[in-house]
Amino acid sequence: MKTIAAIRKNYNFIIFQKLIVGSVLIGFLAAFLGMSLKKITEHYESVFFNQASENKFLFVVFPAIGLFVIYFLRQYLFKKKENKGIKEIFESTNSKTKNLPVYKITSHFFNGFLTVIFGGSTGIEVSTVVASATIGSVAQQKENVFRKYKSELICAGVSAGITALFCSPLAGILFAYEVIYKKVSRVFLFTNGIAILVAFGVVTISKEAPLFAIDIATWHFRAIPYFILLGILAGMHSVYLTKCVLFFKSNFFKSKTQMTRIAFGAAIISMLLLILPQLYGDGYHAIHQVIENPNLVLTLTLALTFMSLIFIKPIITSATLASGGDGGVFAPSLFIGAFLGLLTALVLNTFFDAHLIPLNFLVIGMAAMLSASIHAPFTALFLVCGLTGDYTLFFPILLVCLVSKYTAKMIYPFTVYTIPVPLSK
Repeated sequence: MKTIAAIRKNYNFIIFQKLIVGSVLIGFLAAFLGMSLKKITEHYESVFFNQASENKFLFVVFPAIGLFVIYFLRQYLFKKKENKGIKEIFESTNSKTKNLPVYKITSHFFNGFLTVIFGGSTGIEVSTVVASATIGSVAQQKENVFRKYKSELICAGVSAGITALFCSPLAGILFAYEVIYKKVSRVFLFTNGIAILVAFGVVTISKEAPLFAIDIATWHFRAIPYFILLGILAGMHSVYLTKCVLFFKSNFFKSKTQMTRIAFGAAIISMLLLILPQLYGDGYHAIHQVIENPNLVLTLTLALTFMSLIFIKPIITSATLASGGDGGVFAPSLFIGAFLGLLTALVLNTFFDAHLIPLNFLVIGMAAMLSASIHAPFTALFLVCGLTGDYTLFFPILLVCLVSKYTAKMIYPFTVYTIPVPLSK
């Protein structure tokens, strides 16, 4: 009996050691992938957007180029296999036999990169999530002892990828829990904990700065009713975003050829970019512009511009995804939330003398919209705090994230990830 117990103890120790090594490797590789994609996309998106701003004709040709290049890569390099986004992760974690093939790393990396730099109105977040998840999936295929921990290792890749993108370990593990795994086990906490620590270490060594450097001084309790109002508005608008994505996908796929879908999608994207260039790519450049100009005064032109961005962003995002672009609703939600929050504060200040701090509402709006769009309030909370590098607004963000999520769920219980019909993304 002692011998059997000793063998079992030794076997468990070997598994324990291998899980540590596997989690470290997954964390490092996922962080490296996420940071590489983030850096290269930021650089070339800026270059291409500046060129298009000087020559408007490029707003017309860039989206078509990006979508056609992605199409040809899919046809000839990736053997006609389409990317299905986060639904691919669900399919893998819910099946004992279905794994994420290794080509998904390069497929999502290049397709996400090409989509955004050529003006497709999404972001690289979902591309990073699936590519990082694939790293975890490949790791569990390499070791027989890892097979029973398949979901945990896939989530470790996801956690590390989100950590690298948003400089927030808690956002990483919470996203894996709230959106992907939806349960807690010791192995999940162990593997994901190691992966996010390694990823955050890589981010720290690389001296990554927060994406949005915002000076948040304080917030006031008298603003709580307005925060709740913003949460309700974000919850309602997130349903509009979800419905837009579902509508475009179901109708685009009625087209017989991918070429037709690409041509139609590129035409929609180009037309809208000519009208509102702020919609180009992930749109983070537009958020930076308003952050750098905090003393905005509400005018009719400004109000109409912000309203157009808020209501047209779901349309251009949906057209991008339905015509073959890679991405999801992460970046669009942050974009919409920023302008929704800012517009709400400016309207309340102008017409109701509310004395609100507009930049606070910009930050809270990002979190509220993301929470409502993916039904993950705690992920949104820590992700946006990581984006700004500031936790001053922790309580109002938490409050608004909960309000927005449950407002959205009351109106429509599904997200683009959980809708019970087959989608291509």
